[in-house]
Amino acid sequence: MADIASFKAIRPIRDKVHLVATKPYYFYKKNVLKAKLQTNPFTFLRIINPEFGNKIKTKPNSNKRFEMVRDRYKEFIDKGILIQEESSRIYIYRQSRHDFSCVGVIAGASIEEYLNDKIKKHEATLTPREEMFTRYLKIVGYNAEPVLITYQGNKNINNRINELQKARPEYEFTTTDNIKHELWVLSEGETLEMQKLFKAIQSAYIADGHHRSASSVRLLKSGQNTFPNSNYFLSYFVEEQQLTIIEFNRLVKSLNGLTKSEFIDKLHALGELRELTDKASPSLEHHINFFIDRQWYELKIDSKLIDKSHPVKCLDSSLLTELILSPILGIHDIKTSDQIDFLPGSFSIDEFEDYFIKHKIKVGFLLYPVQIQQIKNVADYGLNMPPKSTWIEPKLRSGLTIYNIKE
Repeated sequence: MADIASFKAIRPIRDKVHLVATKPYYFYKKNVLKAKLQTNPFTFLRIINPEFGNKIKTKPNSNKRFEMVRDRYKEFIDKGILIQEESSRIYIYRQSRHDFSCVGVIAGASIEEYLNDKIKKHEATLTPREEMFTRYLKIVGYNAEPVLITYQGNKNINNRINELQKARPEYEFTTTDNIKHELWVLSEGETLEMQKLFKAIQSAYIADGHHRSASSVRLLKSGQNTFPNSNYFLSYFVEEQQLTIIEFNRLVKSLNGLTKSEFIDKLHALGELRELTDKASPSLEHHINFFIDRQWYELKIDSKLIDKSHPVKCLDSSLLTELILSPILGIHDIKTSDQIDFLPGSFSIDEFEDYFIKHKIKVGFLLYPVQIQQIKNVADYGLNMPPKSTWIEPKLRSGLTIYNIKE
């Protein structure tokens, strides 16, 4: 059963929430980030970029930098930009735009359930990043961006969430990307009711945020933090039917010494290959469309080359690596190679082509999106998907509900 924790969120005062909540800093180009820091004194970006306007300069990810982040949190609280809930609550949060809507529950996810594999993982984490995030949590003491967790739809939970949305939200604002954000603060009774409803959920899956969750686990296991809230980590629980899963496409900078015709000849051995009269994303699984020398092609991979019994080997991202990137283009580890770039399918094909030309790419591959059942199959078998296999929405805002692990 899913054990979800209430917590006393630190969150923006109502009249400034639209100014505080922000995409994570790594979503912004340097010039855009600088402009936001210069023009908005309330943005959460000022907390996680504490050197802005400060004469003190520190090394990225150093203890000194994290201490400055902690101090900037305190400054925002002291100024009344951030306030804390008086009692522990659970929150309902909804994102919506013209083509997408998603509503779920913000609460603490149980580290015990993570360790017992009731909260399942499909992505390997990098130890240096885990260690860095753990050190950050130890010094700063806050989760500010929820881990995205998904579960199979539950009628009772859905009905109750729908009922609770009839009340006026505490927050209601639209950001410049045309996404509407709404947040409801549940009463103490509603919070207890939601916790009881979630006990019917037998398994949950991390959709996005593997490093954030793993670092919370590492901190608790280290014995360096004995605060009650360290047994949970900030999460956003959303039923799987509401997620949007987008592919991650690949762009390769070299043909590994091959000419275009030599490269094309090698692909003929992998399945049915044809030129496309117009640009298009793959319409079916195991079809890979690629762009080379300003021409689009479609490769339908021979079924004999696909191990459909293996949850990972049958994924198109794996097939691309095992059949093309590694043996033909010489890219054996896409995590470390400097010959490959990644672009999520949230970018249009025209934007894909623009990136291709601007960065002098030699061949670009479009993949068919991974399905939620494939993600679950990988997690259920205790396996890991290839890096950059999915781009999952919703993408959450930092600073909307902050989880203090040091209470």
